[in-house]
Amino acid sequence: MTPPTPTIPGFATDRVQVADGVALHVAHGGSGSPVVLLHGFPQTHLMWRHVATRLAEEHTVICPDLRGYGDSDKPVADAPDTYAKRVMAADVVALAAALGHERFALVGHDRGALVAIRAGLDHPDVVTHLASLDVLPTLDTWDILHGASAAVAWHLYLMAQPPGLPEQLIAASADAFFGSFLDAWVRDPAAIPDDVRGVYLRASREAVPSIVADYRASAGVDLEHDLADRAAGRTLRGPVSVLQQDWGAALGFDARSRWSAWAPDLVHATVDAGHFMAEEAPDVVVDAVRALLRRPPATA
Repeated sequence: MTPPTPTIPGFATDRVQVADGVALHVAHGGSGSPVVLLHGFPQTHLMWRHVATRLAEEHTVICPDLRGYGDSDKPVADAPDTYAKRVMAADVVALAAALGHERFALVGHDRGALVAIRAGLDHPDVVTHLASLDVLPTLDTWDILHGASAAVAWHLYLMAQPPGLPEQLIAASADAFFGSFLDAWVRDPAAIPDDVRGVYLRASREAVPSIVADYRASAGVDLEHDLADRAAGRTLRGPVSVLQQDWGAALGFDARSRWSAWAPDLVHATVDAGHFMAEEAPDVVVDAVRALLRRPPATA
């Protein structure tokens, strides 16, 4: 007998049309002011299973699979911006609106945090609060990678290459490729049990072209959008909370300073957990999100 696929307890699931030919798979539950949680790589919305149930005690919690990931649609990347964070952020805004929420708080991890940042910059009247887990904005990510220390981000460079070879190489050893990040980036392997790991590996191996396209966009159109915002002096309007590992000490940059340039209303903290902190340290993440939501929101 096949064991049941893990789910977020008490959450309903739906498919919601967010753009022409693109529907997102979404789990949602709870009641109260809305909070949208965006997953990272190489994961799905399931990474929020501990955080989401706690937040749903006080909030409506919305957990989509991003465009190109999990059980959401995976359009062919026939244009440079198909997987631009600007487009993926518009998906999230459309999803929330379809579920009845014109304004919402947004929490993102890893790739989902990049989508959240872009949503905050592009839709300041919609995003009331923003939390980012363990990532720098795209512009800063490329800026701080230098020399041999950049080897820690080798996958960014692989997936930035022109279409063809990266997809071929990754698809040939998909479980080994995606599993290597689940192994290298976690401090407590028990935080990602075998059934959840299986969901992540299956979802990722079935989405190689779209995952690569997502990363490729961050070396192209996403970087262009960040550069344009920096030149125009645009920042995140509302309260921002950032939880990170101490990457600054490891790679020689000041993470708080980097974030302050984007977020005038910033709370920044380093966390004693691995990259997958929503699974390894969910209480820390829940406490940080609750504290964020107590701060005065961005004005519409």
